Amino acid sequence: MARPALPRVGPRRGVPILMRVSRVLLIEDDPAVRRAVEWALRHRGHVVAAASTGEEGLPLLRSHRPDVVVLDLMLPGMSGLDVCRRIRERDQVPVIIVTARGDDVDVVVGLEAGADDYVVKPVRASVLEARMRAVLRRTDPDATGLTRPRPRTFGDLVVDRSALVVTYRGEPVPLAPSELRLLLALSASPGQVLSRQQLLELVWEHSYHGDVRLVDACVKRLRGKLGGSPGCIETVRGFGYRFRAA
Repeated sequence: MARPALPRVGPRRGVPILMRVSRVLLIEDDPAVRRAVEWALRHRGHVVAAASTGEEGLPLLRSHRPDVVVLDLMLPGMSGLDVCRRIRERDQVPVIIVTARGDDVDVVVGLEAGADDYVVKPVRASVLEARMRAVLRRTDPDATGLTRPRPRTFGDLVVDRSALVVTYRGEPVPLAPSELRLLLALSASPGQVLSRQQLLELVWEHSYHGDVRLVDACVKRLRGKLGGSPGCIETVRGFGYRFRAA
């Protein structure tokens, strides 16, 4: 069966992020899956570095300097979860985890380890590229879909929507792309309650209701980076979340 064709991607500079060539780090131990995904992404114009283990893949973060990491959870030696944690210790590059099952435990643990999104095997190239494009839009200042006025202060938290910089108690807060976009979405309208489905569509650009676990896991990570308590992000039980201005 012929592989589905997608629009050709354009050059890296001077082109909207949706069309640019992306540098991808693929860490996948299954040779057949690795070859298929690598071929599909290269066929679509992306630059791919592939590794079969976490130990082999981590050094490529510096040498390949990827825009996005596609990471299998079930790896020999260092697990995918440990690889994701190691990446987050040194880098905020977007991470998409690949899981053999849509198992809630696997997915939630991976998201809480710092992943931005996930796909379920067998991996469809069109789905993976769509998720890649969505997660890359979260790193593009001109594609947030949100206005960016002067910095705003909420107690110990300062959100600079123009520079996309967040500080807490005077210290910069390193946020993964999904965490940053989630905070921008919530803080844009303090006091307004946003449902999980609204946040899912605004931040992750997904419409499948089952993926609301992405929202909960990201809120948990974000709270941890902002002091470890619910703080300025309040849970509205049975509905969603609200940003508290003071």
